[in-house]
Amino acid sequence: MPDLEVTIGGRPFQVSCQPGEEHFLRSAAGMLDAEAAPLIEQMGRLPEAKMLLMAGLLLADKTAALEDELRVARGRVAELEARPVGTRDVAVIPPQVIETLAEIAARAEAIAARVEEKA
Repeated sequence: MPDLEVTIGGRPFQVSCQPGEEHFLRSAAGMLDAEAAPLIEQMGRLPEAKMLLMAGLLLADKTAALEDELRVARGRVAELEARPVGTRDVAVIPPQVIETLAEIAARAEAIAARVEEKA
């Protein structure tokens, strides 16, 4: 089992992990350190346990917010996927518009025919 030294809040910690998981451990330690750094700047030197607890709680809060967003997004995707294909938003041209366009086209053709006769 590999042993790594990670730094959180300016303090070194020896941590073991499974072979091949070193990158994940360093990444997780980096996230915890990123939360600990502002705490130390704001509050000064903290006892190790309190620093780790506060940083962990901040990460847990961010994780909970992201999980809520993900749950809402998954619900919306499921809702959209459940809609029958025929009920998707499609522009529908009212019949009176089609009739009006046909009438305009007929008038334009009649005008064009008269212009040709005079020419």
